[in-house]
Amino acid sequence: MPEDDFPAFYAASYARIVGLVLVLLADRGEAEDIAQEAFARALRRWPRIRTYDAPEAWVRRVALRLAVDARRRVARAIRASQAVRAAAPEHLAHHDPDLAARDALRTALLALPYRQREAIVLHYLADLPVTQIAADLRLPPSTVKTRLAAGRRRLERELTDDTQEVLDER
Repeated sequence: MPEDDFPAFYAASYARIVGLVLVLLADRGEAEDIAQEAFARALRRWPRIRTYDAPEAWVRRVALRLAVDARRRVARAIRASQAVRAAAPEHLAHHDPDLAARDALRTALLALPYRQREAIVLHYLADLPVTQIAADLRLPPSTVKTRLAAGRRRLERELTDDTQEVLDER
């Protein structure tokens, strides 16, 4: 890779990094800030990082670490948002079935413990194989598989409960 190729790398990778962090944290502004910081760190080290087989994996790893640092702040915001939503009058609720399904999935993902959510997002949304996730997170593949299995079980429970609630409201 030529040294001046960082803008092309950034353009090709930015949306994927923001998308991953967005699903993990559920806050677009925070996801964009984290992606920007990860890319800024990559730019400072670009002469070395550009020689890697997968420079995006380096940026993804940095972004995931920054997301872990931010998750406590995001968790507080989510709890506050849920409290406000629970206190909203029923007549203000929007009953679009597609919106309800997306909201149920987002809520179910956010209900997962962070490490399970991280594995689910990287595997199913980023379409990364278990071996790549393990390398990115510096974990044994068996740990990633365990987190995926536990996350799928919990998602199934969460989504089954939410789906039943939506059906009961009709």
